[in-house]
Formats: sequence, C-alpha cells, structure tokens
Amino acid sequence: MSTTTIIAKPALEQATVLHHPSPADVYRRLGRRTFAMLSTVSPAGWPHAAGVLYELEGDSLFINTLSHSRKGRNMAANPKVGVSIPIRRLPVGPPSSVQFQGTAELLATDHPTIQALVADGKLRSLTRHGELHLPGSVFVRITLPRRLLTYGLGMPLRSLIKDPLAAAGSVDMGELTGAQA
Repeated sequence: MSTTTIIAKPALEQATVLHHPSPADVYRRLGRRTFAMLSTVSPAGWPHAAGVLYELEGDSLFINTLSHSRKGRNMAANPKVGVSIPIRRLPVGPPSSVQFQGTAELLATDHPTIQALVADGKLRSLTRHGELHLPGSVFVRITLPRRLLTYGLGMPLRSLIKDPLAAAGSVDMGELTGAQA
C-alpha cells in the first residue's frame, strides 16, 4: 500500500518567492570559484555533463578543453550550454549555486582574445599545465547572460536550512557586467 503526501497550497505559494541577491555579491562569488558543471548536448540529442575548471574575466567564463573531447565535439556541433556553479557557504550540506544557459564560443589557443588575456597574466589556472601547447587544445568562452538563476543566495543560511524549497532566486547582472539579455 502506497501513500501520497499532499503539500498544502501555502507551502507551494511560498516556494515561488524568488530571492534577488546583489549582482556585485554574485559576481564576487563567481570570481572566487573555479569549478563548474558544464552541460552540452550531442548531435544525437544525448545530454552530457562534465566538471570543468573556469576563470571569470569580465562578463565571460573561460574554460579549456580538447576539441576532440566529448564536450568539445558537442559544443562544435551545438554551442548551447548549461552551466551550474556550486557556491559552498558551509562545510556540510548542499551548496548554494548559480546556474545559467549560454552559448559557447570555441577559441583556438592562438586566438587574439586568448593571447591578450595570457599576455596580461590572466587564465593562469587554465594554462599552467601546458594547455597552450597541447594538440587540439581550445578555449571556451561563455558570456554571462543578463539574468542568472540562483539557489540559496540572497537569503540567510538559517532560512535556507529551515526552508530549502524557498531558496530559488535570480539576479540581473546587466548593469554590473554589461551582459546581454
């Protein structure tokens, strides 16, 4: 015999309230992180998610991968991607997060944008292991969209722990980064 639990309507209404963390705080947190989950889709429609290291420069995330890797092939065929970045606020429990959809642009290691960033001392965490000289190495630039979705940011930790269903949020990054809609 199975049972079904019905959630009262007030709880559902409460769960639809969105928190709006400050754009400056979200941008600062993204800049302090280096790990994200990148989701791509194969030409046959199969989803693929992979953990990646990234660097935030201006309004773009930069990732390094190989053009012949699964994610590299997927992005070459379909540049639409999903990104989820965990933002740990406590050493235990689920992290908060920032997530968004974007368009990946594959850039060769000798692309002027990559060369300029490297010359300025940027992308060090993505280039210090020989990535610039690795055959098939490419950089991925994903420009932040104007609106980012969040989970658990912009609310006190006590509230997040007490009511995790009410932790959804969004932030308009347009004024801070110049991101496009």
